[in-house]
This record gives sequence, structure tokens and C-alpha cells, in this order.
Amino acid sequence: MPSETVELRGHIIDSLILPKVLDEILTRGGTFKIDEIKIGQNRVDQSYAKIAVSADSEDSLGDIMLRLRQHGAAVIERVDVHLAPAPADGVFPDDFYVTTNQQTFVRVAGQEIEASPALMDCGIAVDGKRARAVKFHEVKSGMQIVTGHKGVRVAPAERSTSRTDAFEFITSNISVEQPKSAVIRETAREFRRARAEGGKTLLVAGPAVVHTGAAEHLEKLIQGGHVDVLCAGNALAVYDIEHALFGTSLGVHLDRGSLSDRTHENQLRAINAIRRAGSIEAAVKSGVLQKGILHACVQKGVRFVLAGSIRDNGPLPGVITDSLAAQQAIRESIVGVSIALMMGTMLHSMAVASLLPAGVKTLCVDINPAAVAKLTDPRNFQALGLVTDVELFLRELARHLEAKDETAAAF
Repeated sequence: MPSETVELRGHIIDSLILPKVLDEILTRGGTFKIDEIKIGQNRVDQSYAKIAVSADSEDSLGDIMLRLRQHGAAVIERVDVHLAPAPADGVFPDDFYVTTNQQTFVRVAGQEIEASPALMDCGIAVDGKRARAVKFHEVKSGMQIVTGHKGVRVAPAERSTSRTDAFEFITSNISVEQPKSAVIRETAREFRRARAEGGKTLLVAGPAVVHTGAAEHLEKLIQGGHVDVLCAGNALAVYDIEHALFGTSLGVHLDRGSLSDRTHENQLRAINAIRRAGSIEAAVKSGVLQKGILHACVQKGVRFVLAGSIRDNGPLPGVITDSLAAQQAIRESIVGVSIALMMGTMLHSMAVASLLPAGVKTLCVDINPAAVAKLTDPRNFQALGLVTDVELFLRELARHLEAKDETAAAF
């Protein structure tokens, strides 16, 4: 019976890595024997396990080992990765290694090098001492691509050993009965921590932010320096600008909930005003746009990436209509992000989430439990969800952050 011996190191008990590995082995028809295990005595101590894994065939064992590597299991035998040339532009060789969004290393010429960025659903291209995750459209004929799973090591995200970590405090139970005030308070603390430690905060927002009357609270977050990157679609920008220029969102007066005389015409007139100015930035500079979410972004130097779709009116100048170009722009903008807040847009959030490394703490806020469920995974303690109204959430978050900033300014 073919077998391999693997090692697990780190916080493999409290991060549930060890039970996940054992479950993978049994689920896929393998057997295991724990040859050695050392469990850390204190919360900060790391643990170690050496496990002999067996299966009925080499193919079955290979499948099991592939899954175990994604949980950070390392084969004791140290071998280099196998490389094969890409047969054509946009085509990977057979049996190419498919990445996760976990930190991944490959062994080349006896040395481990990190494959960056940590991006899921990619292959790994190796050029000398450099390894990078590449998608189909980035593959060129002859490019050396990692195949199989030998020589690949994954370092999975582990649960924090700090009892003050807000994302360990917050429950991942998707329920409208969650203690929302406590969750929002802890989220504010996480925002402040990211800011203090030099991490970047990413915000992914849908038009519901404007529809619900939450735009003014988001403006406060941006003006307070709590947002570094904003990813959204054409719709958020259009509704935000319409509201800034006419006080309506899709023709509805947000202050009194009634239709304006021009109804949806205001949206098109808002688009036209920005197109006449040449860009959102130019509209702010010229005084055409004097308030709103995008106005605050321009004033504070917050980078925003607007990705279009086939549903868009206009679109506004600066909206990226090429999906691959939009994906690349998002990938460039999220470098250094340590916390992501996703609100009121399931599809855009899913798209951005698929580009984030596993180590980024992600909070999804939506009134629809199904949307929150799609964007969170109970096995991933870095991705959490909150079922609530976006306006309520942003109002309370802005209040907590403002109160802390005012307290700090007083001293």
C-alpha cells in the first residue's frame, strides 16, 4: 500500500488544522497513523504532528496529498517542484498545480521561494528564483509552470493567539439575533488596530449604501482616514453622484422618500454632468461635485476602483469596462490590505473576495442572510458575517470611530 509521511507545525489544534487533515484522509478513502505528536502547553506554543498517510493506489494517495498540502502539511521528503512548459498562450500544461489563497512556497534548486501574490484559482509560473501566481490570460507559450504537488508547501492562516483579536471574539453564526452593538464595537477596534499597525482598510460597497441613506456615514469614515481603498461598481458611483447633485437616488428623494418630478432622469443627468467635466476627479476640482462618497475619496486621496457591467448606464468616466483590466486594477489596489469590509453587494464582494489573500480579515454586512452565507465560511475564522441594515451598521461604526478619534485628539 503506497504511503507518505507528512508533518504539521504551528497552531494546528486551536486552528482546527489537525482535525481537518485527518478528516481529509478518511473522507478520501485513506488511512493514517500518528507517529508523533507534541501539543503546545500554552496558548502561544506551537504544536507538531508527524502522520503516516496510506491509500489503495498512487493516484488516491496523490489526491490526498494534494488536499493535505492545502492545509499546510509538508512531506518530509524534500524535493524540487516539477516544471513543465505551457503548450500555448493561455493554456496550462496537464496536471498543473492549482493555487489557493493561502501563502504558498515552492522548492526550486533546493531553495524555497514564495509564490506571490497569494491568489486562488491560478497556476504557478517559475522564472529563475521568482515564482508568481498566474491566471489563464497571463500564461505565455513556453512559460515554466509547476505541475503535480511535490515541492509545494502551503502555510495556512492560523487563529490568532491573542485573546484581544476582535475576529476571534465575533461569532460567525449567521443570524439576525447576533449582538450587533458588540460586533460593531469590535469592528471599530479592528479598524483602529489596522490603522495603527500600518495596514490598509478595503471597503467594497454596493448601491444599497446610498439607497439606505448610509452615504453620509461612509463619508465620515473616509474623511476620518479609516478607508484606504474603495472597490465598487458603476451603480454606487452613479447613485452617490445623483444624490450629491440632486438629493435623489434613482429619482427618489432620500430625505422624504418621495419620487422627484424627473424620477430616473436625474441619474442620467448626473452621469452627463460628470462626462462633461471629463472625470470624477475633474468634477471635484471644478466644483461640479461638492459632496458625496466619491468627493470624499478624491479629497482624501483614497484610491477607488470602479468596475463596470453590462447593466450599467453611462458608464461614468473612469469605470473600467474590461473585466480582466478591472480584475488587475483590483489586484494592484489591494496590496497591503489587512481588513476588508463588504457591504450591500453580493456579486461584487464575491469577485473581490476571490482576489484577497487568506490572511485578510473580512467582514460581510448585508440585510440578506443568503448573501452573508455565500460570503462567509464557518471553517474560515478570518471571514465573518453580520445580518443587519447597512445604514444602521455604518452609523454605529462611524460613531464609535469618531468617539475614539475625539478622545485621542483631546489628549
